Amino acid sequence: MSHLKLIEYTHSLSVSVGGKRMRLENRAVLITWILISGVFGLPSKALSSQLSLSERGNVFSKVQGEKILQKQQRVPQQKEEEGSVGIENLSPLSSLSVASVPFSITNQENEDGMSQVTSVSQLKDVQPTDWAFQALQSLVERYGCIAGYPNATYRGNRALTRYEFAAGLNACLNRVNELIATATEDAFKQEDLGRLQKLQEEFAAELATLRGRVDNLEARTAKIEASQFSTTTKLSGISIISIQGRTNNRADIAPRDGIKDTQDIGTNTTVINFNQLYLTTQFDPKSYLVTGLLAASGETAPRLSNDVILGYEFSTNNNFVLSDLHYHRLLSSKFAIMVGTSNVNMTSAFRGPNRAESGATGPLSYFAQRNPILNTGFAYQGGLAFDWQFAKRASLQGIYTSARAGNPTKRNGLFDGNTTTGVQLLVTPVDSLDLSVYYLNNYSSTGCLETFVGDDCLTAVNPTTQKREPLKTNAVGATVNWQISPKFTLGAWGGYTNSNIPGRSGNVETANWMVYLNFPDLFRKGNLGGIYVGQPPKITSSNLPIGNNVPDIINGGSGRSGGQPGTTTHIEAFYRFQVTDNISITPGVIHIIEPGHTPNSDSITMGVLRSTFAF
Repeated sequence: MSHLKLIEYTHSLSVSVGGKRMRLENRAVLITWILISGVFGLPSKALSSQLSLSERGNVFSKVQGEKILQKQQRVPQQKEEEGSVGIENLSPLSSLSVASVPFSITNQENEDGMSQVTSVSQLKDVQPTDWAFQALQSLVERYGCIAGYPNATYRGNRALTRYEFAAGLNACLNRVNELIATATEDAFKQEDLGRLQKLQEEFAAELATLRGRVDNLEARTAKIEASQFSTTTKLSGISIISIQGRTNNRADIAPRDGIKDTQDIGTNTTVINFNQLYLTTQFDPKSYLVTGLLAASGETAPRLSNDVILGYEFSTNNNFVLSDLHYHRLLSSKFAIMVGTSNVNMTSAFRGPNRAESGATGPLSYFAQRNPILNTGFAYQGGLAFDWQFAKRASLQGIYTSARAGNPTKRNGLFDGNTTTGVQLLVTPVDSLDLSVYYLNNYSSTGCLETFVGDDCLTAVNPTTQKREPLKTNAVGATVNWQISPKFTLGAWGGYTNSNIPGRSGNVETANWMVYLNFPDLFRKGNLGGIYVGQPPKITSSNLPIGNNVPDIINGGSGRSGGQPGTTTHIEAFYRFQVTDNISITPGVIHIIEPGHTPNSDSITMGVLRSTFAF
């Protein structure tokens, strides 16, 4: 039967169902007819439309790679009057795996909250000029089994889920039963019964299929309800197994005199495993709590420099430790906060322009994840962060964090230990271009920035106290990501730090940079190729007092100012093969020229094979 013929029935049929003589088959026909003409909307073309990105919200996932990260890293273009956090879209991010949007500010509407409408005028997206307007008007006002969404929309052109179908079927069945119970014997018209019987005959096969699908749906729903982990908490996780080894090499270690005097003893092939579990608990549509547990073992140590550290290298001897504990709250549609005692840092609070950034599915090395100054003070930090979407294509993030907030001893605690204050401006002038600029101020009681990349300890160990002098650091940097085409992305970052010992003369400066190419969907959809070339943080100048100047100490301690004599160059290439949606395998090669910024040390080549499993 054509759609027009069904609409003709809808417009002409005046149903006042009466009499207990009405058979069950006729009721089924009536229900089917109501659903087809009202809920499905009688489409004149294939139901292929889907919600736009702005309607779905800023969906993100921690390990699904370039395909998801393209959606997650954009400055969200959301409806100004709405804002919510949906647990179905939450996958907590760890700086140990991938940095991304910390707050998951979404505008996804709660589709479980459909409510009954009593007049078609209540549906703001249904107009009198719509071709199915009269059919909807009849079904709403005569039968009362059409439900709308919480924002007073009907969405007549979108596809119908099986859950929505079951909800509509139940509503119409209840309404028909009410009509049967209250109708009088003479209220039923014979001509209406004829039309219903004709519909029954024409849709007999569809009705039989429908009954089977509804039964199957009920069974599956019962199974899900019986086995679900929690109605308010989502369990997710990631597991990485990696095999790596590096070539034999010798290094010129202190005193740096041009002689390769030290053999690298950590060249045996090793296995690293990294496992992380997340519990994301949603309290209401605008707040949630993230709890993370981590267990890992294996590393690239012993090593002569930190140039070979991998992005997922964080050994706990396979003992579970608390890696994440932070609470997120959406205060308005454009402003969110994060507060916690563990993993509150710039990698989890700042949005990263590089959409392939991920220790699980992106680059292999720790250096290639992001600008190292964004790792400053990295530890189990506690603190407070905010995310402000102040314009359609611009946002501002800020953070205050302490690496040892729970330790009350000297040079520790919330304000006296390794503390960092940072701010980032992220703009997307056009859809293909993301640009972020950032500034941070750090106080380190240990004299180390704790970035674990390149030159991160900027004062030398005092031979008397066996401690380093504390440092105050100001740092600036910028990252740009240009998606030239869907299958080719060019990006770069640069960073500069200036540090001094409080109350003493002199300062120390460092610089780092990286240029990268990402190739999404290389050879196959879902795969990712990448080439990264850069310089890890390097002390370019230091005139700190004698005994504190790191390059001078390494070079023999003659008391001369200056920077490192060599320049480390990091070259990395990898290819991620997406086996399934949840499994990927990534082989890659990392080549280090002049490791430790020492010109006379051998180059290092490391091969890596990483396997990632996510759920």
